[in-house]
Amino acid sequence: MSLADDVEEVLIPEEVLRARVQELGRQISSDYEGKQPLLVGILTGAVFFVSDLMRAITIPCHLDFMATSAYGTGTENTGVVRILKDLNESIEGRHVLVVDDIVDTGLTMDYLLTTLKARYPASLAVCVLLDKAERRRREVPLRYVGFRIPDRFVVGYGMDYAGLYRNLPYLCVLKPEVYR
Repeated sequence: MSLADDVEEVLIPEEVLRARVQELGRQISSDYEGKQPLLVGILTGAVFFVSDLMRAITIPCHLDFMATSAYGTGTENTGVVRILKDLNESIEGRHVLVVDDIVDTGLTMDYLLTTLKARYPASLAVCVLLDKAERRRREVPLRYVGFRIPDRFVVGYGMDYAGLYRNLPYLCVLKPEVYR
């Protein structure tokens, strides 16, 4: 049995993901021309996205990571955000682009942006692969959005359920019996 056997539906195929990440990279390269943005990847879900995005960016840029937790092992955001890994370097006076896999309730991103703004970056923006706006409880500014998706629990391309399915090269919905 493979991980693909647990897939109910592929929402965004691998080729579509690749093309959209390339488009985002071109847009970011244009918008940040003459600057050296610091991409802050949010672990662990955004690791594939930030890696592919950084390769699609054609201007000099830097990379750092943060890790947060708001989900535990389930499918629902607990509302309690914890920073598990902080940045390795100062962001003061830098152009920071937070790169995350998904924004749904907005609680985690709101907490992150508040935390990072207090560190005095020159600019602070968000690039998110998936926007699940219908679940929003806190509005957050998203400068770059890969895809807007319906309120379905998705895995693949770095996103997981109970630590599995991150290595699927597409974004998909699992069969309900897998997570019930």
